[in-house]
Amino acid sequence: MGQKVNPIGFRIPLSPSTSWISRWFSTSKIRYSQYLAEDLKLRKALMTKLKIAGVTKIEIERSLKSLKVIIHVSRPGVVIGRGGAGIEDLKKYIAKLIKATKVDLQIEEVKNPEINAYLVAIRIAEQLEKRLPARRVATKTIEKVMASGAKGIKILLSGRVNGAEISRRESYKSPSGSVPLQTLRANVDYASLPALTRSGYVGVKVWIYLGGK
Repeated sequence: MGQKVNPIGFRIPLSPSTSWISRWFSTSKIRYSQYLAEDLKLRKALMTKLKIAGVTKIEIERSLKSLKVIIHVSRPGVVIGRGGAGIEDLKKYIAKLIKATKVDLQIEEVKNPEINAYLVAIRIAEQLEKRLPARRVATKTIEKVMASGAKGIKILLSGRVNGAEISRRESYKSPSGSVPLQTLRANVDYASLPALTRSGYVGVKVWIYLGGK
């Protein structure tokens, strides 16, 4: 079950601290597809635009007349700017992108970016794209994450790892600790990203166990 189900979505019904990243309701099929397309477009654009700020997650809430966007970043100062000028520019950018009348923007700081699965996966993907040895990258990442307070970490690489002629899967786990994927009360952070290497597409998956709830 741990390999077939997204660990975050698997735990949403029983987790008070975790919710869906898009929260709205629509009775019309046409409006539903429109909202879904807008969410995907907005999330992709903001992930690219705010990459330097260390964006990890974008939550979208809709009401009848307003749109609320909650952006989780590791460096909020980059987004806010001097005197909040960056937020106003970002509101105008969002309103123009999806033609929203009223945009409410909220910036949330990621307390410990070293144990955030999305940021860890990004660092691994960037190092693989620079043609660094996969085993060395995974080993150093595991040591750094465990030293930052994680209870366990698992890394899975799939594809032409290290430029191999035949694609394969390589799994790395922390020697100490564990990652209980089938335990619902376990707080597991998960991220999946591609590393676009010269040899081809290498999938990077990261599970980080943050402790029980």
